Amino acid sequence: MTPWRDHIHSDPAIMGGKPVVRDTRITVEFLLNLLAGGWDERKIIAEYPFLKFEHVRAAAAFAAEMVDEERHVAIARAKAA
Repeated sequence: MTPWRDHIHSDPAIMGGKPVVRDTRITVEFLLNLLAGGWDERKIIAEYPFLKFEHVRAAAAFAAEMVDEERHVAIARAKAA
């Protein structure tokens, strides 16, 4: 799996701090919406040739990790209640 930290970062001065592909203004949210809309990696790369397959995979890996962390938070909150 591509380590997302090599490709995704957040800076309050870029896109309001949303996670973006490093050295671009392409947000993880945007890439995930394209994937959810039926675009595959090849179509994304064709439309945005400055992106690489690793960037798309890193966005997905970032999202997966965030969901996993949220699950842990939700479980901890439920146990504390």
